[in-house]
This record gives sequence, structure tokens and C-alpha cells, in this order.
Amino acid sequence: MQDPRLTRRDVLRAAAAAGATVAVPFAHAQAAAWPTKPVQMIVPFPAGGGTDAFARPLAAQFAKQTGRQLIIDNRGGAGGTVGASIASRAAPDGYNLFMGAVHHTIAPSIYPKLDYDLQKDLIPITLVARVPQVIVVNPQRIPAKDFKEFLALVKANPGKYNYASAGNGTSHHLAGELFKLQTKTFITHIPYRGAGPALQDLMSGSADVMFDGLGSSANHIKGGRIKALMVSGNKRNAAFPDVPAAAEVGLPDYTVTTWYGIWAPKGTPQDVQTHVADEVRKAIQTEELKAIWAQQGAEFPNLTQQQFALFIDGEVKRWAQVVKASNVKAD
Repeated sequence: MQDPRLTRRDVLRAAAAAGATVAVPFAHAQAAAWPTKPVQMIVPFPAGGGTDAFARPLAAQFAKQTGRQLIIDNRGGAGGTVGASIASRAAPDGYNLFMGAVHHTIAPSIYPKLDYDLQKDLIPITLVARVPQVIVVNPQRIPAKDFKEFLALVKANPGKYNYASAGNGTSHHLAGELFKLQTKTFITHIPYRGAGPALQDLMSGSADVMFDGLGSSANHIKGGRIKALMVSGNKRNAAFPDVPAAAEVGLPDYTVTTWYGIWAPKGTPQDVQTHVADEVRKAIQTEELKAIWAQQGAEFPNLTQQQFALFIDGEVKRWAQVVKASNVKAD
């Protein structure tokens, strides 16, 4: 029997409290069931580039694991910043993701008026792959059998040759400018809307050189359409053991790595963030994706979400120093 001393307000408060105790477990149940519909992932470059080379196999494996599609939405432009801007404004409902790259930690130093803040508007979820940068050339346009001949050729012909990049402020751009700085050479920069279009022009002969992430060049190198002359860093890549490392050819400080990671819009529930990271980790550790990563000369640095956030912070600071030292500006 209801206490006659209870007021109508008391009854409403009790009902609200009861409703709250039911609503909380229900919200957790919704998060636990994620995903209940297709998930969209923005890839901020045209199809055929390095980001695509990892995003599409990952999407296929995600669908197998969850029974839900991971839809790739290619949004190229301005060195990947157009797609990042769109992703930063997407609904934080757990069904919008963003697969960015090292380029996005360079962009703040190249584009001073970005309409988003990588470290405030997007939440880092997980690192997906890391590959060394590789110098690749069109063998018909660059008649050099090895790196030594290539270097002699560009030194003897300043301004004659060009290099294609995925856009201003990308790792391709910075890798090219760093190479020029360290070798005291001059090669004209031609920015594209992504690595895919740049590679197409390299293979067709419209471009001469590219400082590419190994992931997008790997299949074309193996197919003989382009020639690899050097990988960055101090060790050779297991997928291309015949290609010398930078340290071997006299460039011990030439260390440029391309990496790819997944972010979510600010406000995405933590439970969903954890689910995304778990599904990605599970996918990449399958034998199928391990083989694809190995073919592309990639490794999977299995970082926690917090470690990935710290990694991004370090990359933003490191690339700001490189941009300043190289005096790189958006063309």
C-alpha cells in the first residue's frame, strides 16, 4: 500500500530513479552488441594508394568476424586533410571511423588553417601497419640500375627530373624534401590527390620518381612496373631483401616511415572504441592478413590505445621539427 505521506513529486522521483537503473544496463547491452549495422570508415585518399592497401583487406576480414560490413569511403584531397575534416564532424555513434596515416601528424605543420584538430577532434584507436619509405622510379624514365647511378644522375641534372607525391604535407612529400636536403640535389615536386594517382603517373611515365610507402608500391615493384632503389632506415625489408637500406648507401639519417591507424570522432563511446581495437587486432592476427601485411613489407606494432595516442603526440612533434629544418611549405 502506498504511503499516503508521499507527495506526487516523491513518486515521480522514485519512478525516475527506477528508470535510470534499467537504462544503464540497457546502454551497456547496446554497446556490447556493436556492431548491429554496417560501419563506415573514411579513407582520406583515392583508391589504389597505401591506405587502401591495408584498409580493404581489413574491411573484408572485419565483415567475416562481425557479420557486418565495414564500408570504405574514399575522400581524397589536400594531403588527406579533406577526409580528416569530414571524419572529425561525423556522428560519434560508433558507426563512423577514420583510417588516417603519418601524413595527418605532418599536416598541422604544413596547413596552419586546418578546420579540425587531430588531437582534439579525433580519438586514436589503434595503429594498423607500419612500412618503410622506398625510392621507386620508372625504369624507362630513369636509366639507373642502382641507387648509386640514380644519385649521380639527379646530381648531374638538377631540375630535370620530378617526383610524384600523395599531396602536400604527406610523408611522400617530406621524404622527397628530406632526400634533397641530405643529398644536395634538386628534383621538382608534383603533388597529387593521393598515392594511387601518383603511382599511376609514375608507371605511365608522366612522373619519374616517387618516395612511396612500401605498402602501395610493393605489388608494382614485384610486377616490374617500377624499380625500387632504396628503403629508408638502417635495415633491409624482409619482403624485398635485394633492395639496400639507406644506411648502406651512405644516408644513415634518412629514416622515414609510413604508418596507418584508425581514429573515431570525439565523443564515440569508450566501449565501442575498445570493440573496434579488439576487432582490428583480431583481424590482423589472422593468417590471411598476416600474409598480406608480409607481402607488403609491413609490420603490425601491437600498441594499446594509450600507447597509440602517445605515439601520435611524438610524431606531431617530430614532423614539426623536420618541416622547420627542411623549410617545407604547401606548394
